[in-house]
Amino acid sequence: MVLVFSSVSNTGNARMRGMENRMKRFPLLFCVAAALALTFPVSALAEKALHVYCGAGMTKPFGEIASAFTQKTNIPMEVTYANAGQIQSQINTAQEGDFFIAGAVEELKPVEKYVTARRDLVKHIPVLAVAKGNPKKISGVRDLGRSDLRVVLGDAKATPIGKIADKAIADAGLTGKVNVVSRGVTAPSIFNALNVGECDAIIVWKENVTPAMDILADPAMDAYVKTIPAATLSVSTNPEGQKSLLEFLGSDAAKDIWKKHGYVVLN
Repeated sequence: MVLVFSSVSNTGNARMRGMENRMKRFPLLFCVAAALALTFPVSALAEKALHVYCGAGMTKPFGEIASAFTQKTNIPMEVTYANAGQIQSQINTAQEGDFFIAGAVEELKPVEKYVTARRDLVKHIPVLAVAKGNPKKISGVRDLGRSDLRVVLGDAKATPIGKIADKAIADAGLTGKVNVVSRGVTAPSIFNALNVGECDAIIVWKENVTPAMDILADPAMDAYVKTIPAATLSVSTNPEGQKSLLEFLGSDAAKDIWKKHGYVVLN
C-alpha cells in the first residue's frame, strides 16, 4: 500500500515526528493498529446503511419512520423517493437495494423476481378532491366529463394513482371525455396543481389532501383502495438490516406514525 501526501506543513512535520517517536516506543501497538486498519476499513467498521426505495407520495410518513428506526437500531438508512416507474427501472437496471415501499401491491409485479418477502402495511385510499368549498359543485367522478372542468390526474405509466384514475374514469364511461390538463408523475405534483389553482379536481391519495381541499364522498372510489407493501429485495447485501427493518415496520411505533399521517393501518 502506498500513502501519498500532497503537502505537509510545519505543524504536520511536528506531528509526523511525534508519531515516529511513539512508533519507536510502542512498535507492537502500531503494528496491531495498522493490521486492523488494513483488515477492517473505516466504512466496514461503521453500521451498514439500508438502501430503501419509497414512493414519492409517502415521503413524510416514511421519513419519520426511517428516523425512528435509525434512532432505535443505530442502522442508518438511505431512502430514494421517486415514482413507481423510476424505482422499478432502477431496481431492474442497477440490481441493488434492500427494500421497496410501493404505493400498491401491483407495483411489485415488474420487479417480482427480486422480491423475497412482503409485509402489507397500510391501506392506500384514492379520493376525488376539489378546491375548498367545492366552487364548481362537483358531485362525483361522473361529473368529470363536464366541459367546464379542468382535471389533473397521475401519469398511468409512472404512478399507481394514475392507473387508478384511468380505471375510475373508464368505469364511469368517460374515457376520452375528461378535460385532463396535465398528468403528474408523482402524487405531490398532482395535489400541488389543485393547491395553486391550475385545475378544479384531482384524483389523489387521501393522505395527500391538504386543508385547502375537500374530499368528495363518492362510493364509486371505494372500489380502488390499494395496499402499501414493504418488499425485501434479493439483491440486498444486508440481510440482518432487512430483518430489523421488517420487524420495525410491524411495531406500534411505525403504525402510530402511519396513523398520524392519515393512513389506515392493516392488522
